[in-house]
Order: sequence, then structure tokens, then C-alpha cells
Amino acid sequence: MINKQLLQPESIVVIGGSNNKHKPGGAVLRNLLDGGYSGKLHILNPKEDEVQGIKAFHDMKELPPTDLAILVVAAKYCPDYVDYLAAEKNVRAFIIISAGFSEETHEGALLEQRILDTCEKYGCSLIGPNCIGLLTRFHHSVFTKPIPHLNPKGVDFISGSGATAVFILESAVTKGLPFNSVWSVGNGKQIGIETVLEYMDEHFDPERDSLIKLLYIENISNPDKLLYHATSLIRKGCRIAAIKAGSSENGSRAASSHTGAIASSDSAVEALFRKAGIVRCFGREELTTVGCIFTLPRFTGKNFAIVTHAGGPGVMLTDALSKGGMQVPPLTGPVADELKSKLLPGSSVANPIDILATGTAEHLGIAIDCCERMEDIDAIMVIFGTPGLVKIFEVYDVLHQKILECKKPIFPILPSVSTAGPEVQEFLKRGHVNFSDEVTLATALTQIMRTPEPARSEVELYGTDISRLLKLISGIKESGYLPPALVRDILSCGGIPLVPEFVSTSKDELTEFAERVGYPVVAKVVGPVHKSDVGGVALNIRSKEVLAAEFDRMMQIPGATSVMVQKMIKGTELFIGAKYEERFGHVVLCGLGGIFVEALRDVSSGLAPLSYEEAYSMIHSLRAYKILKGTRGQKGINERKYAEIIVRLSTLLRFATEIKEIDINPLLADDNDVIAVDARILVVKEEQQ
Repeated sequence: MINKQLLQPESIVVIGGSNNKHKPGGAVLRNLLDGGYSGKLHILNPKEDEVQGIKAFHDMKELPPTDLAILVVAAKYCPDYVDYLAAEKNVRAFIIISAGFSEETHEGALLEQRILDTCEKYGCSLIGPNCIGLLTRFHHSVFTKPIPHLNPKGVDFISGSGATAVFILESAVTKGLPFNSVWSVGNGKQIGIETVLEYMDEHFDPERDSLIKLLYIENISNPDKLLYHATSLIRKGCRIAAIKAGSSENGSRAASSHTGAIASSDSAVEALFRKAGIVRCFGREELTTVGCIFTLPRFTGKNFAIVTHAGGPGVMLTDALSKGGMQVPPLTGPVADELKSKLLPGSSVANPIDILATGTAEHLGIAIDCCERMEDIDAIMVIFGTPGLVKIFEVYDVLHQKILECKKPIFPILPSVSTAGPEVQEFLKRGHVNFSDEVTLATALTQIMRTPEPARSEVELYGTDISRLLKLISGIKESGYLPPALVRDILSCGGIPLVPEFVSTSKDELTEFAERVGYPVVAKVVGPVHKSDVGGVALNIRSKEVLAAEFDRMMQIPGATSVMVQKMIKGTELFIGAKYEERFGHVVLCGLGGIFVEALRDVSSGLAPLSYEEAYSMIHSLRAYKILKGTRGQKGINERKYAEIIVRLSTLLRFATEIKEIDINPLLADDNDVIAVDARILVVKEEQQ
């Protein structure tokens, strides 16, 4: 729980406050004082009479009633302090900086639980233990530096790691990114990242609160809660970016299906973030860069003008933007001609606009004004540094004015943070941010552009035959992989198109089927999980004699129970799969099919049930999307049909939680249709889990 005593305490006591500002107990007190805390400050230190100019109490029994207690003492003493302060001094909020709890030992976990029990008994808020504290505009209850510039429209930053929070703050401060609050939840015994988002959502005031939230997450303890409140905040106008650390695995997990081999907790995180509309980042520079972009006016276009006085950075930025799917279009026409006439001889207006190293502040202003007038330009990027020969305050004065005047967003890229340090700092003090590295900026923009809006919460049935599906699932008595006929029946409940096929142990029946649907056909062994690995697939069979021979061969394969014959069709091989992840639900995957699934691992993930918007986002984020779209004169696939099957499968899984793994691999796709060729379903009955 989060209460007023935590957020706006009228009095604070530092248990373990010290005169030594190089220790946490002294540093947190220094930050409280430097931050201008206006309430009553108390110190408990049995060895000191005065601590940083404040009278110190020697015994906790001498303390007056207090709203918030900050504990900076050994872990073993913390439970007793919490017990007494909550019961006798009416303390209703605790920030426990101390480490040595559940993150280290079982004994520490017991101490932590005792603290939580006390806080729950008395209705107290608890931040930590094992954290750097809480930083707000009301009180600076952290022991670390830097203390960023705070204002109401700055970033709300929530971190599961104290040390990482400090490093992220270091990165942010150098960019000029302002903050509204910093929450270091530590072990998050009571208040975790999801709890803070819940509070921000339920108490949201668009006129008063920050619209930017940055998260550093090491553990998602409640995915549903995170999804719900992040989605709600984004729909209210907020923008959220997050790092989820600790998602990699040492190797592919042992699994009997393609989906099981490539689905992981990271897939679940990717799917959750996609559904919520959270921009996913993979490092602190990327996270703080995204945060800086969020401070600029929103725009939806993808066309950029680059204004620079150094050709190389302009080229690198152009490459990075193009790689991310954005455009740096050539500038032509009367406005470009006018710009050319006003710049120095030798300047280029092709885009990037190079005003040359000798270009002045006036030339920069002229170039920005021309870009502002061009209808096919959505945003302007300005790269301007210095070799240290002259001061460039005047240049940054012009840039400052243009940012205020122009309707289009302007991204300042000021790389000379050392050589032009004073000029950059003066620019940042005016309330601007700085993207010192152009490629990092383009990478961050790419992540933002690829992040879809939050998905709709309602489930669309899309014609799913729920009653028949439930009847089929309830009729399954044993856990395991389902026979092909039942797989087809289940997929047909979701309206997923299937290639004509027939399964039998009779050679004559299979031959009759092949002649009825027409050659060529495909034969596949039934029984072994990975058919290709055991030679259980024969393609392009064009006569009954060859089919008979393949039947005889396949029935000799160990584990074979029958043979399947399918009408052979051609097309691009695609893949759709899903795996049930604890706490997250079904994670749906898509990508290129056949052998490319595990070989390339180019897959996108979404959290079932999916909307069409999510399915399109999954498809478009594939590295192989250019192949699916069509390249080198070849037609692309029917993207709408592919998205439809992804959505239909996700809806089907919403009502069949017993399905723990499903592969549809391959689907064959062309510009007209997408048809499932092979599928595998693993069911685990609840009583057999």
C-alpha cells in the first residue's frame, strides 16, 4: 500500500543518521537537507548528540510520533525498530535502505517477512528493504547521487535495482532528462513495480502528474497487474518504456516441439510489452534516450530532415534511420532551391543538409526554417558540435529559439559534451534534452515506432466454435500429443484453414485418397514427433507406385503408427505456435516456417488473445518481413490471411487452457491464401500436471 505518510510525510526520522556523509546514514540525511525538506527531521543515533546540525535522540523511546522512518542500520535490528515505531510512535511508512534480507539468506527472508507482517498489521507503507530509497519533489529520501533536476512534468522512474537506478540516473542527467520521482523498490516485499504503477494509475491527474514512466524490471511478479495498469496509463495519455533484465537463457530448453525450443520467458515479456504498448529497451542509454524522445512533441510521421555541419554523422544517422524503417527523403523544389541560395557555396541541401564546418548560427536558423516549411518533412534533426576553436553559445541560442517556435519536433544532437561543455550545459538548463549520439537516437526512435498502441481488452470470438471446442477438449482423458484427426478437429473449431489430408494404416485407402485429390501429394509418418529427423517426409509424390513404396518405408520407421497423405501445395513456408507460460498465459509466436524456425529464430511474440493490430505488429517486426512483403519481383504473401490465422489461434487458446504447446508448421502462403499443412498439439490435463 502507498499512503500519504510515505509520499508527503510531515515528519521523518532517520534511524542510523550519521555525521559521516560518506556512509548511507549520513548521505540520506544530507540529501534530505539539501533537498529542502520542510517537515520535522529527527535522528536516532546512540553515539552522537548532534548530527549534521540536528539534535540526535539516543533511544527510540525518546522519539516523538513520526510519519516516516528511514532505516539505515544492520538488517538484524530492523524488525525490532519497525515493531516499536509502528506500535508506539505511530509511524505509518518505512523506507528500509539496509541490505541482508531475502536477497542473501533464508534467515534474512524471515526478518523481511516479520517486517512485512508488522506493516500489514498497522497499515504501513514499506519501501524496500535493500534499496536506495525514494526521491520525490517533497522529500529526497535516497542516499545516492546524482540528484536529478525535479519538476512535475519530469519522468517517473521505477527500478527494481538500486545500483542500476543510479547508473540510469547518471545516463539521464547528462542528457538533461528531468524527473518527477524515483522509486527504488528493492526486494519489493510490499510495494513492487506493479504496485507503484497501480497507484499512479488509480490516482492519475492529467493536469498534475507526469506523462512519462520509465521502468527497470528484474522480476515481473504479477503480469496481469502490470499489463492492466500500464495499458490504462497509456490510454490516459502516458508513455511507458522499460528494460526487463534477466530474460536470457543459457541455451535452448530441451523440448519436443519448435515452439517449446524457442519460446522462453523473454518471449512472454516481449508479448506482454507489445499488448500493453510499452516500449521495450535493452540498455540504460537506450532507455534514457527513449525518455528524452518522450519529452518532445509527439509525431506520427517517418520523414526526417537532417541539418548538420559535419558530413559523417549525417551519413551515419541516415543509415540508422533507414535501417529502422524511417525515411530521409531528398529535398527538391522551390524551398530547397531557396535554401541553397542562402547557404555558403559548397553546401548541400540534398538531405542531409550540410551547412559546412564554416556554417554559422544564422545558416543553421535558415536551414531549420526551410525544413519547417516543407510539407513532406515530419521532424528535424540537428547535429552541431565544435572542434574547440570557437565558442558556440550563439548557435545553441538559435537552436533554443527554433525549438520553441517550430511546430515540428527538433532533435538536438550535440556531440561535443566535453569540448563545448559549458555551451551544452547552458542549453540543457533552458529545459532541453541532448541526444549526443545520433545512432543511439535512431535506435530508440525505431523501438518507439515499432511499439503498437495498447491492445483492446475485449475478446473477439471471430467465429470460434466454442461449444464444439470445449466438447473436444473435455473428451481428452490423457495428457500428451494429440492424434492428427483430433488436431484437425480442434483447429477447425477456430476456422483455421487446413490442407486436405488423410491418415490410415491402409495402403489402398491412402492411394485412393491421393487419386481423388490429385497428384502430386506429400506423405508423412505419424508417430515420431520430428518427422524430418527420421526421414518421415516425402514430397512431390506423383504416382501411386511411388506412394506405395514410401508407405512401406515409413511404416518401418521406429514409432510409426500410420501414414498421412496430403495434397501438395506450394508457397512461402510460415510458422505459428504457442506455449503456455506460467503467470503470463499463452505466448503466441510467428515467423518463417520449416527449418527456418529454429535455425534463424526470427520470431515475434504476442500474448493471447490477440487483436488484428497486435498480429500485424508481430508480422511487421520480423526481420524477414521484407520476404513476406515481396522482394525482387516476387509477390508477397496474403498478409491479412496470415494475421487472421494468428488471431484465430490466439482466440481458440483463450478457451482451451489445457493446450500447453501448439505448432502449426509449416503454413504455406502465397498472395491469395495461407493454409496450414502440419500441426502438433500437446495437451496437459490439470489433474495430470
